Amino acid sequence: MQEACGVVGVYDPGHDVVRPAFFGLYALQHRGQESVGIATGDGETIRIRTAMGLVAQSFNEDDLAKLPGHVGIGHTRYSTTGSSDIKNAQPFVSQGPEIEVAIAHNGNLVNALELRDDLSRWGADITTGSDSETIAHLLSHAPAAEWQGRISYAMGRLRGAYSLTIMTKSELLGVRDPLGVRPLVIGTINDGWVIASETCALDHIGADFLREIDPGEAVLIDKDGMRTIYRKESDHGPASCIFEHIYFARPDSVLDGKLIYNSRMAMGAELAKEYPVDADMVIGVPDSAIAAAVGYSKESGIPYGEGLVKNRYVGRTFISPDQRLRDLGVRTKFNPLSDIIKGKRLVVVDDSIVRGTTTPPVVNLLRKGGAVEIHLRVCAPPIMYPCHLGVDFPTRKELLAADKTEEEIKKFLGVDSLGYLSHEGLLASIETPKSRMCMACFTGNHPIPVQLEMDKLALEV
Repeated sequence: MQEACGVVGVYDPGHDVVRPAFFGLYALQHRGQESVGIATGDGETIRIRTAMGLVAQSFNEDDLAKLPGHVGIGHTRYSTTGSSDIKNAQPFVSQGPEIEVAIAHNGNLVNALELRDDLSRWGADITTGSDSETIAHLLSHAPAAEWQGRISYAMGRLRGAYSLTIMTKSELLGVRDPLGVRPLVIGTINDGWVIASETCALDHIGADFLREIDPGEAVLIDKDGMRTIYRKESDHGPASCIFEHIYFARPDSVLDGKLIYNSRMAMGAELAKEYPVDADMVIGVPDSAIAAAVGYSKESGIPYGEGLVKNRYVGRTFISPDQRLRDLGVRTKFNPLSDIIKGKRLVVVDDSIVRGTTTPPVVNLLRKGGAVEIHLRVCAPPIMYPCHLGVDFPTRKELLAADKTEEEIKKFLGVDSLGYLSHEGLLASIETPKSRMCMACFTGNHPIPVQLEMDKLALEV
């Protein structure tokens, strides 16, 4: 599994926006570690810098000083469409016949090939393999004179998931697709505004959370303030990604009005109800499953403890596309606390199992550390289908649960027992009805028609 991207936008006349954008992206680093970029506008010019790597590694004081302005957007990326290459780093800038725009995009389009063909006939200069560039050109070449018309035209053509921050030389916009697949929030700072993927970004820069941008809503921020300029309803209704609650979002973010940490504690409590076991200690796989492990412990009465130490200078192991490096990452990422777990029957709580390549090395580490039993409890139901709306899940044949029974999975992972959280338990944990969530990775039922198994490099030029 790969991360979703992170976006941020800042509009704050009279104040430098590049540093809030930088620290906002820093807070969203968990959403993507491939590349980073910031664009700013001062009313006259759009300036941009992109780089491969992490936020803190990619910008220094000299870089920030070269990005003045009162409006800015930023992006931290993991590729779901297009290769890991500097040419695909965002934001993207597009010069249309009458307007220049920059965009940062979190999501994935399912009709990008069709749109790209149309834009090529219009004379748009397409230079990357990213569907996000397609959105930039669609907006800058839209047959409309004002933003309401441009957004209406673009949202009428776009199919898929898109949470966007958009800027001109002087304006900032936030747009969320009608399904609301990826999160997008808005807050206030000084006399200005901030748009970001998660509330944790607002917290890091001292902004006050105002509200979530609604599915299908477009907001415009300029010298006249912030206002909604367009809304588009979905025939399906909202379909937020359930994996934001399970894994993607930081535990200190608020999503759908609920603190993610509390939702994950509730997942652990539901797992304890659904899969009780006689054990000595509950541990969580750091860091994403810690809250769920605490919830399992409180509900079951089994003491919680730390059985694995995480090397926090090693990133999420999912980000490496090379399996050899992924395996090495697991070995260097965790170390068991042998004195704590020796002779213990462990309940090990994890957020999800995708390929199943990360879990066996962790299980082996715990057994070598002296654990006598390992009972694995998983906060996500079995992942059986790829995602086509902004998560780089592998193809179906690579998914562990796609063609294996739970008993076969248990043997493959080398655990004494296995329990996946049920669909009902997961929905109860996040206190959200099934009708408002996208659960296609569990069910195969996508909220919109998708092009199955489309190669992520299909748009490369």
